Amino acid sequence: MAESYSVLYSNPSGSAEARALAEPACLRDLHLDRVLARMTEGREEYGLAPVFFAPLSDPSEVQYRQDVSRDLERAEVHQAVEAFAAGMRRMRAHLRQVEKLHYVRQKQRWFVDAVDVYCAAVRSLAEDLKPLQVSSHGLRRFHQYLVDHTASETFAALARETDEVKRGLSDVRYTVHIKGRRVTVDRYDGEPDLSEQIEGTFARFKQAAADDYLVRLADSPEMNHVEARILDLVTQLYPTAFAKLNQFCAGHRSFVDRVIAAFDREVQFYLGYLELVARLRSAGLSFCYPEISSSSREIFVEDAFDLALADKLAMDGAPVVTNDVRLEGDERILVITGPNQGGKTTFARMVGQLHYLASLGLPVPGTSARLFLPDRVFTHFEREEDLATLRGKLEDELVRIREILDQTTRNSVVIMNESFASTTASDALLLGSEIITRLTKLGALCVYVTFVDELATLNEHTVSMVATVLPEDPTVRTFKVLRRPADGLAYAAAIADKYGLGYESLRRRLTR
Repeated sequence: MAESYSVLYSNPSGSAEARALAEPACLRDLHLDRVLARMTEGREEYGLAPVFFAPLSDPSEVQYRQDVSRDLERAEVHQAVEAFAAGMRRMRAHLRQVEKLHYVRQKQRWFVDAVDVYCAAVRSLAEDLKPLQVSSHGLRRFHQYLVDHTASETFAALARETDEVKRGLSDVRYTVHIKGRRVTVDRYDGEPDLSEQIEGTFARFKQAAADDYLVRLADSPEMNHVEARILDLVTQLYPTAFAKLNQFCAGHRSFVDRVIAAFDREVQFYLGYLELVARLRSAGLSFCYPEISSSSREIFVEDAFDLALADKLAMDGAPVVTNDVRLEGDERILVITGPNQGGKTTFARMVGQLHYLASLGLPVPGTSARLFLPDRVFTHFEREEDLATLRGKLEDELVRIREILDQTTRNSVVIMNESFASTTASDALLLGSEIITRLTKLGALCVYVTFVDELATLNEHTVSMVATVLPEDPTVRTFKVLRRPADGLAYAAAIADKYGLGYESLRRRLTR
């Protein structure tokens, strides 16, 4: 059965995709909706969003996907699968054309060609994968199915009947006699090609190259009524060939194997993401397959970056700054401080992306990584006030945070960005302390971006990280976020910016 041979799930009957009804709330805050758009560009027909919306919760399932992805990163495997996918797309294009056409005989011929393309694609993939010795359980199991299927009588009969019908149609030869409004169709019986005789007769009068005044007519796939009527007469001349055509089309309406159709769709999830990875690797960025644990909360990533931002910067030819992440022992909360526009939000978004992408079984940005497999990734980013709720900004923030805390477990990852920036320092400290304390008691992993430096040393589970500037020129951001004590300047910078006294604001005013 089709569900037994998924390359996305080792146990497809309980696949998370089947439960993915809507886009997770964290995707937009983490800009993963942009990543999804990029990896599915040109692949809209496969409907891959539900897979992206359904992160895995079992480390063995993550490993299953990582192994398949590693196989597909091999150039020869990638090429074989892409060739198969191209054949399947041609097959579907033929079937779509069948639906558009009007005349039955023409529909039938396009259908035969669709089956022929399908058989060729399936046979080629089975043969192409044979010498490549794929190592992942998912691809090895599918290839074995493919080998068995192509050797089966069901597939052999389909391919054999397709060839027989095509040969029968290729033997159809006929002549058309036109006299006035009368058209007569006969079997071809070796009559001479009059067009060649006419060209030969007039060739002797040719004196020099002449301008070409021929009008190029559009080659529409649709027959006109005259062609259709001639074809009807031809079917009477070759009743056996067209009877086989009728029988073939009626007997093979559902010719695509379900396992193969499922593979054709599922493998695009990997191909789309690996295409994005290849573009960024060509720009000098690194990706790796992280170690995954559902128990240890000690994490590290080296040379990581925001995937959505890197994709945009790479297209513009701009450099991408990488950062390291590390939590050891009882460390659970990363508190990020530093100047505005210094990369704090990007860093927080990056950590959320890393955990979500890892839970999809995909390679993540970085040279090496060990990550925790969360049950959920929650985000709290600033929102525009919603007049429909009749709530102020602070109240709305508190309501959303309460909803997050009610759902957070010790296995969750929480990303909080500039929460309570609209309130006073004392209130931000009070509220931030309460939230971090609750998350600490739960044991959840958290990234907390704030202008309140005191939160960085709230308890033994917090780690202070600071968005740095050039020592010789504090106005220049490095976009490097480093483990170091908070420097006490974040709140001052926030107040200065709030009242238009920040460096950029003053520079613009003084240069007018």
